Amino acid sequence: MAEKGVESVVQQEDGTGKAKQAENKDHCGTCCGHSTPKGPGTMAVPPAYSDLGKSAKDIFNKGYGFGVVKLDLKTKSQSGVEFVTSGSNNTDTGKSGGHLETKYKVKELGLSFNQKWNTDNTLSTEITMEDQLTNGLKLALDTSFVPNTGKKSAKLKTGYKRDFVNMGCDLDFDMAGPTVHAAAVLGYEGWLAGYQMAFDTAKSKLTQNNFALGYKAGDFQLHTNVNDGTEFGGSIYQKVNSNLETAVNLAWTAGSNNTVFGIGAKYQLDKDASLAAKVNNACLVGVGYTQTLRPGVKLTLSALIDGKNFNTGGHKVGMGFELEA
Repeated sequence: MAEKGVESVVQQEDGTGKAKQAENKDHCGTCCGHSTPKGPGTMAVPPAYSDLGKSAKDIFNKGYGFGVVKLDLKTKSQSGVEFVTSGSNNTDTGKSGGHLETKYKVKELGLSFNQKWNTDNTLSTEITMEDQLTNGLKLALDTSFVPNTGKKSAKLKTGYKRDFVNMGCDLDFDMAGPTVHAAAVLGYEGWLAGYQMAFDTAKSKLTQNNFALGYKAGDFQLHTNVNDGTEFGGSIYQKVNSNLETAVNLAWTAGSNNTVFGIGAKYQLDKDASLAAKVNNACLVGVGYTQTLRPGVKLTLSALIDGKNFNTGGHKVGMGFELEA
């Protein structure tokens, strides 16, 4: 349900035969998951509920890997099958893990197959069909199986998106009774309003009840949310210029004095290197450096420093290596 950005460049040349290209520069079909604003009162397809405030989240989460050494390898066969292999080691616990994932798409039928195995010996398969019954409709079946214990699970996912609205409903099957997860986001002239809920049919109880409100402009995003009426959060994202992005987040819980406040920034040093930094009110300072060594080869170095206990240690470092062929 996450949106995928699509960049379309239309070249207009002199002459009657080429002029028609210019007419299509603002057109993008619904099936591409994105539409260009056409003027006042209209906007692109709003993001899914889980992607609200995503730009600010990325500033705080991407480009860091504290306490972990990680290797990712992505390859693609001539037949179109994608392979993703990942392995990691936790420097604190010494525990290692990894997973192998294969992806295959049948574009003419709108189908995609995704299979995954991890070192916890869990096998999962997801089959997705998109834009077949109607434009903007996505259906998926996600199953998992643990051979060691025989545990099985399944989830039916549905999603529908078009101008002004993005909604989804997932049915998580359980022997005791299915759990229904639903979410919807409405958007108009940059304003976004969303609602997310989960209902346990076995207990006839609402287990999740979340609201969100935000505003999204070209270089500025504001997001606020209330979870279960007790957890409050907000974030601000701003793209200062083509090289610098900044974000601020704030969260607190009702009935508690515990408030979390953080500031983060990302600076693009050049086309191959970027520097990220963040700090919160607990005096935890994170720094990350990402360098593209060559096409398809990326190195990420990161460190987390405890400012309150600088001399006692406990700081964390991390390294990530990505290969893509």
